[in-house]
Amino acid sequence: MTGEKNLQALLAGMRPVQRTGEYVYVLWPHGQPLATGIEAAVREAEGLTVVLPRAEADREGLSYDFVGAWITLEIHSALEAVGLTAAVSKALTDAGISCNVLAGFHHDHLLVPVADAPRALAVLAELSARSRQGPGEGPDIGWLQGDTQVQDGGRPVPGLQLRDEAPEDRDAILALTAEAFAISPATGLPAEGEPVEVNVLRELFEAKEYLPGFSVVAVLDGEVVGHVISTRGWVGSHELLGLGPIGVTPRLQRRGIGSALMKETIARANAAGESGIALLGSPEYYPRFGFVPAATLGVLAPDEAWGEHFQLLPLALWPGGVHGVFRYAEPFNRL
Repeated sequence: MTGEKNLQALLAGMRPVQRTGEYVYVLWPHGQPLATGIEAAVREAEGLTVVLPRAEADREGLSYDFVGAWITLEIHSALEAVGLTAAVSKALTDAGISCNVLAGFHHDHLLVPVADAPRALAVLAELSARSRQGPGEGPDIGWLQGDTQVQDGGRPVPGLQLRDEAPEDRDAILALTAEAFAISPATGLPAEGEPVEVNVLRELFEAKEYLPGFSVVAVLDGEVVGHVISTRGWVGSHELLGLGPIGVTPRLQRRGIGSALMKETIARANAAGESGIALLGSPEYYPRFGFVPAATLGVLAPDEAWGEHFQLLPLALWPGGVHGVFRYAEPFNRL
């Protein structure tokens, strides 16, 4: 089977998947028979370097410094392909993440510090999403997603802090949401009375599907200027996250705050062992974070009319074989 050589196709098609466990580099003792758990080996003038599970190294009494998470780029890249590992390494370098690359016959593999694995997966998903996006594409508007406010022109404003929402933040969050959705993303017209997103959010705070670690605020100079919430959702009995609403105070929209909230959510979801995030929003905008039409993964929208606006981000632990209609948290059923 011939591997892919085109860099654009490689980046657009790659799917980063984290293996279970932790891995280490060790210098194998001279003359000692090789252990069965060795994953990779390189012979150098100084000796034989091997990569193996940390637990195996501990059983053998071998010393190590670096403890890594193993990420496989699931696309068949040709060994003579040019630029894939350079592009991946640059993206991770720009994010301040150390990366060690191993090339296999079918795939390239990365070992990154264990603590950085969730961020690395998010960075790689975003890199792939950007490569799938054509030139000149911009945000549209979508149901319960402030797509125009999530779009940004660069890095978040200096001094921005992201943290868990606290109960004392809720009045400010609801006020921010009312301001952010004063123009309905569904119609493009001024909302009549209180925007529907405000009451949905109010009910989500009290719903059994509320997940404290997934209600995140952006704070600038002590003021809550952005918020995103993800609550428990399902396909059959399989648990996923349903993202939304997400909002940014209007005077600071297009300043990177919405994107920062999205990236934080993705990193938290990977770290928590979640398998996927569903949302309803612009099919021109959210793919840059790794979202794809949910139906391509077997997950159907609650409303058929949503079409490609209903999207899913498969995370590192996405199992495949998930089929059925997505079910949001209970407050969404009353819309």
